[in-house]
Amino acid sequence: MISVEKALETLFQLVQLMSTQVVPLRYAHKRVLAENAVAPRDQPTFSSSAMDGYAISDMDAGPGAMFDVIGEAAAGHHFSGSIELGQAVRIFTGAPLPSGAKRIIIQEEVMCKAKQITLGKKITQSEFIRPAGGDFSKGFKIKANCRLNPSDIALLASMNVAEVTVFKKPVVALISTGDELVMPGENPKRDQIIASNTFGLAALLEDHGANAKILPIARDTHLSLKSVFDLTHDADLIVTIGGASVGDHDLVAEVAMKHGFKQSFYKVAMRPGKPLMAGHFNNTPLVGLPGNPVSAMVCGHIFLVPMLHAMLGLGQAARETMRAPLAHGVEANGGRKHYCRAILRPDGLHIAERQDSSLLSILAGANALVIRELNAPPARSGELVEYLPI
Repeated sequence: MISVEKALETLFQLVQLMSTQVVPLRYAHKRVLAENAVAPRDQPTFSSSAMDGYAISDMDAGPGAMFDVIGEAAAGHHFSGSIELGQAVRIFTGAPLPSGAKRIIIQEEVMCKAKQITLGKKITQSEFIRPAGGDFSKGFKIKANCRLNPSDIALLASMNVAEVTVFKKPVVALISTGDELVMPGENPKRDQIIASNTFGLAALLEDHGANAKILPIARDTHLSLKSVFDLTHDADLIVTIGGASVGDHDLVAEVAMKHGFKQSFYKVAMRPGKPLMAGHFNNTPLVGLPGNPVSAMVCGHIFLVPMLHAMLGLGQAARETMRAPLAHGVEANGGRKHYCRAILRPDGLHIAERQDSSLLSILAGANALVIRELNAPPARSGELVEYLPI
């Protein structure tokens, strides 16, 4: 067995950075930027009013001052003239600042009669002007290697960037194996179960930027496995689920090796997830996950997600963990790194009593994996421990 850290290091060596593509901004959400996006203009390109009110040129005007209203400026409609002393222009939020204007008197501080205004008794000192380039200037950059969120998309639009260069989504082929499996919606026989792992992993991988392809279930025969492997020709990463152990019906490694698989490691000192293997299937990285559903999902969080991040230019690193206090004491850990399903509540981390790797209901109710290192001593209630948010 190798350590989790060594396994992850090896997995990073198996994958390659994805090529790039240009996509319209409308479809760039959650994509990873591959090239800097550069603003071709200032934002805003003109000084504008921050409030509804009146633009004047007199910075020293005080209560009781009177001005003749000579025109109006609204968003998208500028005032073409110039403001002189004793003059004002009715202006609305977002409207371009008229020539000669130096401040905005908000409408709540003005008395208006016909074409004339009088400043009230209390005048706010703020100018209420948004200067040209006040948000960003020409040449402003959103730097590459970041996952674009909704705020980034809005910023790119304001930069007048209509399309961006992003990394292509890795195509991940998911292969569930075993005679005991049927697809959701089918009627399983008394000795069959539903193929849940594939769907959970597909959702997890797509959350992190992949294009997950669920392939047909591979039965426990050489011919069936070979037929499904033949469908992975366009995959950037192959993930098999089940069949990677050493039982008489665990044929994944055997069949894969007959058709170009070169194994890099087998078995990791962790739980759940010990019977994990990886290597190259011809030129494509392949990860063989355990068949137990919780094991497969935990390995997805610990290994597959960081692999995707590396393929998408987000760096080669384990997922970021956090620390929180235990809500109760826990026993010493054994010789494998343990990822305990837990719930983080205001009073701390509550580790589930049942940690069996077949219990998806426990995993679904968890929002954290508490990490217990190899041979960790007992931990007391209130002690800070490391956990991975899920």
